[in-house]
Amino acid sequence: MLIKVLAENISSNESLGSEHGLSLYIETEKHKLLFDTGASGLFSENAAKLSVNLADVDTAVISHGHYDHCGGLKTFLALNSKAKVYIHEKAFGEYYGYDQNYEMEYIGLDKSLIQNDRFVLLGGTCAICDELKLLSGVKGRKFFPSSNADLFIKSGDEYLQDDFAHEQNLLITVSGKKLLLTGCAHNGIVNIIEHFLEEEGVMPDYVIGGFHLSNPETNAMESPEVVSKIADFFLETKARYYTGHCTGESAFAVLKERLGDKLVYFPVGAVLEIV
Repeated sequence: MLIKVLAENISSNESLGSEHGLSLYIETEKHKLLFDTGASGLFSENAAKLSVNLADVDTAVISHGHYDHCGGLKTFLALNSKAKVYIHEKAFGEYYGYDQNYEMEYIGLDKSLIQNDRFVLLGGTCAICDELKLLSGVKGRKFFPSSNADLFIKSGDEYLQDDFAHEQNLLITVSGKKLLLTGCAHNGIVNIIEHFLEEEGVMPDYVIGGFHLSNPETNAMESPEVVSKIADFFLETKARYYTGHCTGESAFAVLKERLGDKLVYFPVGAVLEIV
């Protein structure tokens, strides 16, 4: 299996752009897969430089309905004419968050894309094939990210706290190994992994994606005590972790001190091969 980072907050190379967003290209034995599309069309520019032909992608997954993971979806649909796009049925909600001036702004999907017969709208856990499975419906609230308090769904004239029912995570099973991919882990990375354990009966071998341990507007991280407890949990799982995006550099440093080579930062241009 091959994974390339097409969009992320930090780039490993001056020739590759970066942004607040996430997009991963994945090749398995059976699929060429796109997981999220970043905040803009930047992922496609980086893809070309990384020898990734987006027209060949056969399956796309959108982790949740926030712009930093689906902002490039219109670009992808224009470049690729065949891939089904798996997205939660609640991902087209009216999602809002505070901007840098602490004013409410729309942060959801481009509503002009709603009517598209390539979308596969899901209401819960779904097995796409023997390699790919989408997990949603996380109920736990351990170490629930504090910055979630700044994220809302609009209902009529009211702004209600987002419950992140629109978030889904991808399980890839290849050669006996199980990979768990998260977009932002708004439901809490510990809760997501525990939900994975309930579904699969085992812990994942790899966890890849954002862990939402920082606030993207203020850069404030979760308390060191909370991040340290999350590190304890990670160590118990025996998995390897590849992260970036909304994890935050300060939180990453705390985790890295505890996990050592079990944790790797995953910037734009990074390539991971799993055999």
